[in-house]
Amino acid sequence: MTRVAVFTGSHAGPDSHAEAAAAFARELAGAGVGIVYGGGHVGMMGVVADAALAAGGEVVGVIPQHLVDDELAHPGLTRLEVVASMHERKAVMAELADAFVALPGAAGTLEELFEAWTWGMLGLHAKPTALLDVDGFWQPLLTQLRRMVDDGYLDAVRLDAFGVVSDAAGLLAFVDGYVHPPRKWTAPPQP
Repeated sequence: MTRVAVFTGSHAGPDSHAEAAAAFARELAGAGVGIVYGGGHVGMMGVVADAALAAGGEVVGVIPQHLVDDELAHPGLTRLEVVASMHERKAVMAELADAFVALPGAAGTLEELFEAWTWGMLGLHAKPTALLDVDGFWQPLLTQLRRMVDDGYLDAVRLDAFGVVSDAAGLLAFVDGYVHPPRKWTAPPQP
């Protein structure tokens, strides 16, 4: 794995989340794995970028022009890609990354996570998707996802292929052993 896309909050959460995010970023940098993220200097996004950079890691930011105009872009990244829209941001991040991981965050984090995971289900990529579960942050979401399986909305094979890790070593092991499930939809055989 060359790079992982990190989805996380633009707000700071509890200190324990920031500490876990910084440790995660340092560990990825130490393993030679670059980070692709939303390009901001604020909140958990800034914590991840600063920690990886301080550890000598590659950090690529992808940020829409309107957020650059709001002075939210991180000034010290390895590379900053400025794009026209949030849609383009996600597409570029997906193109540059070999895997996806969500750290604690809010609505934007969930939106990025679910779009990347859904693209994998639809066969648009075969990249692993995971959660970094800090202090049980993602447990309520996992309960809801299991409910979706129980009620028949989500195939169990898709949830089984969704990673839940507690640190960078766990993510690297998950990615190393990842087997992408078959596409959700396939065309019926032609007569």
